[in-house]
Amino acid sequence: MLRTKQLLFVFFSLFAVSSLAAQDAIEISGFVTGQETREVLTGVTVSIKGTDTKTLTANDGSFKLRTKEKLPFTLLFSSIGFAPQEVEVATLGSKLQVALATQTVLGNAVVVTASRVRESILRSPVAIEKLDIRAIRETPAPSFYDALENVKGVQMTTSSLTFKVPNTRGFNIPNNFRFMQLVDGVDMQAATLGVPLGNAIGPTELDIQSVEITPGAASALYGMNAINGMANLLTKNPFVTQGLSVYQKTGINHVDGKDYSPSVLTETSIRYAKVISDRFAFKLNLGYMQGTDWLSNTQLDQNTNNLKSANPSFSELNGQYNVAFDGWNKYGDDALAGSNVVSIGGLTINGKNNQTLRVARTGYWERDLINPKVDNLKFDGAVHYRLKRGAELAYSYRVGKMDGVFQRGNKIQLDNVIVQNHKLELKGDNFLVRSYVSLENTGDSYNVKPLADNLDLYSGGATDTKTAGSWGTKFKNALNAYAAANGGTLTSANLAAATQYAREQADASRVKPGTPEFDALKNTIIGINNWDIRSGSIPDAPETGGAALVQKSRLYHTEAQWDLSKKVKVADLLVGGDARIYEIIPDGNNFVDFSRPIAERNLLTKEGTYGNNVYYKKYGAFAQLTKTFFDEKLKLFGSLRFDYNPEFDPKFTPRLAAVYTVAKKHNFRFTYQQGYRFPSLFEALSYVNNGRVKRVGSLSYINEGLGYLENSYTQASVVNFNATVSAAGNSDSAGLANRNLLTVANLPKARPEGIRSFEIGYKAVLIDNKLLVDIDAYTNRYDGFLGQVQVYVPKGEKVGSDAAVLAMIDRNRDAASATATTAASKGQDRYRVYTNAKNTYTNFGSALGITYNVYKKFSLSGNVNFNRMKANNTNDVFVTGFNTPEWATNLSFGNREVVKNVGFNVVWRWQDAFLWESPLVTGGVDAYSTLDAQVNVRVPQLKTTVKVGGANLLNHHYIQYAGGPTIGGLYYVAVTLDGLLSK
Repeated sequence: MLRTKQLLFVFFSLFAVSSLAAQDAIEISGFVTGQETREVLTGVTVSIKGTDTKTLTANDGSFKLRTKEKLPFTLLFSSIGFAPQEVEVATLGSKLQVALATQTVLGNAVVVTASRVRESILRSPVAIEKLDIRAIRETPAPSFYDALENVKGVQMTTSSLTFKVPNTRGFNIPNNFRFMQLVDGVDMQAATLGVPLGNAIGPTELDIQSVEITPGAASALYGMNAINGMANLLTKNPFVTQGLSVYQKTGINHVDGKDYSPSVLTETSIRYAKVISDRFAFKLNLGYMQGTDWLSNTQLDQNTNNLKSANPSFSELNGQYNVAFDGWNKYGDDALAGSNVVSIGGLTINGKNNQTLRVARTGYWERDLINPKVDNLKFDGAVHYRLKRGAELAYSYRVGKMDGVFQRGNKIQLDNVIVQNHKLELKGDNFLVRSYVSLENTGDSYNVKPLADNLDLYSGGATDTKTAGSWGTKFKNALNAYAAANGGTLTSANLAAATQYAREQADASRVKPGTPEFDALKNTIIGINNWDIRSGSIPDAPETGGAALVQKSRLYHTEAQWDLSKKVKVADLLVGGDARIYEIIPDGNNFVDFSRPIAERNLLTKEGTYGNNVYYKKYGAFAQLTKTFFDEKLKLFGSLRFDYNPEFDPKFTPRLAAVYTVAKKHNFRFTYQQGYRFPSLFEALSYVNNGRVKRVGSLSYINEGLGYLENSYTQASVVNFNATVSAAGNSDSAGLANRNLLTVANLPKARPEGIRSFEIGYKAVLIDNKLLVDIDAYTNRYDGFLGQVQVYVPKGEKVGSDAAVLAMIDRNRDAASATATTAASKGQDRYRVYTNAKNTYTNFGSALGITYNVYKKFSLSGNVNFNRMKANNTNDVFVTGFNTPEWATNLSFGNREVVKNVGFNVVWRWQDAFLWESPLVTGGVDAYSTLDAQVNVRVPQLKTTVKVGGANLLNHHYIQYAGGPTIGGLYYVAVTLDGLLSK
């Protein structure tokens, strides 16, 4: 109680001091209108020339600005589409009346992301795109984050309504480690989940000010995780934008009922900001969204019967019944990974003895394993204090709670995930110091694959249901029983029917979706944090394996930069540095304490933990020189960055760039840069037993005692080996005779992934400021590309030995005993390892963007994007997955005010078909096109804007990546009340 009183005393003391300070300030107020129409103008920036003091006009065109500047001073009025105007204020009196003249000015945006300092977007040394507040307001996309999909060069991956991931220039994955997302300088990458959460815990619709996107490497200034590009989301400053704002969106999706019944989506946001005095200001934001998610329900087979991983020798199954079916959105049937396959040996088919049939477990569809109802609750608040002119101290807190589905090596159901950020920042005219901590807790989330595995394994009803072998035995017995009842043998005529019958019998006691037994077992499994398919490995653990995703981590980050341009006369100089520490709390399943013996890493200690916390560190520094020549026509940039992670050798990252301006309108740029990416937490330190395949990080000390780096065979070679051996009777002699088909993996010690990038570009504003042209071309060369490869380690044997070869033969046994034709074998351990590719990879592409002011306020804009990867002559240890359409384009047409207070915008988007490759699903993604549109109506008297629109208006169902959700139409009405209580 005493502490509460003390805090209240401090708060009211600060309030009183700020109020007294405010008494010395003067207040300037007025209205801004359009010169031609005399209509009020909203969002006009009003600033005092030569200072950071500024504000925006409200919905009724009014503004109010408080300052301690001495009279006289000059006010600057600026807004997109209007000529800037200066007004001198010499005395205090009546409210100012300012009228701005309409003027078409393209390309006058200022950006900070490209060089970490303010500069014209036309003279940026790299490709950069900006969504300003007007573009955000007028987009037909359901949210400003969805609008990123229309930006030149951006490819969006939608995993969930709550979870979208942008990428640029190739090598796309849903959990994108190569594309950085910042919100006011804070990295939005969830540390242990390994996914960016920019739209999940980022700004609300009411607080977003602008988005700057740099397609292409940005490592030279921003370090790791920015080798493909970055997005910088900037929010509104409470000193500039104050008052109460309310946003309400109501929409509907699944309108045709194909994947789910029609569902209502709602999103509510509230923002309140207040300038207490010329020194103090604060803001509060609250947002809540709920709806029914898009569902992943593609029922294609990625292990068709003609593949070696299936049953190519049994042509009678083709087109009838594939017993090795591996569905795109089905789990527990993972035949390609080899984790859910039973080899049924000793069969007589068509009179031929000792035949082997590869059979995948039945598994469960994703729609039966996840909850499509999702919500996203987020809150943030900030307190700003101006120390003196040019310096501002701010503390901000951000927290988000989210549900949804995302795809990593497997599908993850996110449930009650909570991520928090605390940030303290001091910013001046020429310096910046920022520190923040991010806290991550995965809540009640779970992994869909081990859920499916354990649902299958623990509802079999046999004496030993914890192994695939018992299910296989039931399957084989049922096959033989069917043969005995139908002519005494299996033939081409009855094999398909026999295998279907055998599956029904083997699955007789398997729990079925929609039943109480299924729900009860599912709830038990998702509450257990142990994905191992085994019993008794953890003291007091239940008999069933689990699927819970329990990850907790902390990220500590500090950075600083100092602009020394005024102190260095020769050139503009910017220097900076940063330090980052990840702290992982071992959960015994995804992350462990590697200082403990291998057998104890998954066990609880006496203290109730899984060992000591694990730390992963990184430090960096950079310097950037900028110099202009020839009457500022030529601008040269040079920067060098140093990064050090104690697990790897130090890395230097240079960037050289030049921008040359011809006739004050044609801007040509040339850029060369390098970049490095240290493995993310999951890539570096994971230690997950996911079914029969353990996923392990790239750091070499994890390999100690396991042998997957130096004592393993590649999965591809094991599949080829078993296809040949199976066709020859699956005997030991057949295995030894085909040992040359096995390839030793010899995986390298992991190192950072590197990139060398060269880019050229051109930007110009032509035809009397009516046409903006922006074109760029690039080539990237990746060295040490990081990815996953699956390998097989013979238990207790050395690769190359006879025993190691025999251990690779896939039989229906856990540890086969010696028979007349087979020697005893311990089998193999399977690992999916994060490692570096052996080849280098080159991709290249170009993007063209055009904006044309057609007539009065009508605007036509569009972009076309081309990306391609150069083929290599030799196969690598894993498939990199370019995962990018070769061609994509966007075209928009709109008018912000086609009649008084009414505007519209229409966007058409198309992308080419392409191949998506990943450890979970590999398959073709069809070409698709969508049509988005919106009409907005402003009611200035009520400070209200109503937007009616739809995304994918024609409700054309499409997917953006193999295994991803099917996306349909979303139709909405959004109402915004802005500038309330601003006076």
